[in-house]
Amino acid sequence: MSITSFHPPARILMGPGPSDVNPRILEAMSRPTIGHLDPVFIAMMDEMKTLLQYAFQTKNELTFPVSAPGSAGMEICFVNLLEPGDKVIICQNGVFGGRMKENAERCGAIPVLVEDTWGAAVDPNKLEETLKSHPDTKVVAFVHAETSTGACSDAKTLVEIARRHGCLTIVDTVTSLGGSPVKVNEWGIDAIYSGSQKCLSCTPGLSPVSFNERAIERIRARQTKVQSWFLDLSLVMGYWGGDGKRAYHHTAPINALYGLHEALVVLQEEGLENAWERHQRNHQALRAGIEAMGLQLAVKEKERLPQLNAITIPAGVDDAAVRTRLLQEYGLEIGAGLGEMAGKLWRVGLMGYGSNPRNVLIFLGALETVLHDLGASIESGVAVRAARAAW
Repeated sequence: MSITSFHPPARILMGPGPSDVNPRILEAMSRPTIGHLDPVFIAMMDEMKTLLQYAFQTKNELTFPVSAPGSAGMEICFVNLLEPGDKVIICQNGVFGGRMKENAERCGAIPVLVEDTWGAAVDPNKLEETLKSHPDTKVVAFVHAETSTGACSDAKTLVEIARRHGCLTIVDTVTSLGGSPVKVNEWGIDAIYSGSQKCLSCTPGLSPVSFNERAIERIRARQTKVQSWFLDLSLVMGYWGGDGKRAYHHTAPINALYGLHEALVVLQEEGLENAWERHQRNHQALRAGIEAMGLQLAVKEKERLPQLNAITIPAGVDDAAVRTRLLQEYGLEIGAGLGEMAGKLWRVGLMGYGSNPRNVLIFLGALETVLHDLGASIESGVAVRAARAAW
């Protein structure tokens, strides 16, 4: 068998990630590869840090992209801030809170779960009560934007509670960075991680992170070695240091970093507040079309993520059949439910470059047609008009 070059089909990516990649980013990634210790590349790394500080709204010196996807961003926070025997409270309202628990256990830490209904925000009162019951807690961890359900929690309030009880915080903003307000310094977040493939509209494979001085002090005071060599911040800091000098740690994904740099330049050009408002505006149009059809969004209005829309699947409709037809007939990808939400909802992304009127209208028209063909009980011929009126 002769294997030839791979040429992927053109898709409209409206799932939970990756999102549609801006052509500017693809072009940036095609530029000549240079060495990861080249002075020109090191200058670009310094720019990257400044751009990420803007995106995170922080002045933290230790702000950089981990050379791996968002799951590694999660892990770098846990393995550096937790030691065996440490107690960590983890707020779980979806799949990714469960992954936090896995990370904590593998560090030898003692996880205490604060569980909330999937599809709802984390309840601050439950966190407060749990902290009172566990005064020896070292870290509080939670997901700001739960990708598995489309729910957004009140990060500012949760961090305030944790700090009042003397705890460090680890916050997952994989789906929120660039699409919803994230204010690291103002909210007092100690350690935060995200991903390149969601609202930044870069390719997957990089995880922006940021650590404040409180977190760095905890790392310096460790009594045990970090269990991961690759993710040991005491080593990584030598490569992403701020003095212009770089100690070799690993061969950075050079062209992928070109792409993230360009994605952050695009975000800077638009302006953070404008990006947040654009995501909200397109979400409202999508919502209008969905509700005009007679469908419902699964998350309460005040807790919804504009960039990840969870749509309740109508009774009697075959989840997989709808997603398959959208992909095969329209080249349009949406996401299925995860965990206990499997078969109950569709996850529709309006992230970054993909958060635009064209995608909203194509999706609404396609979904309406497919549901009508399958005999679903919906209102036909109304969704696109409702979305246009919302704009």
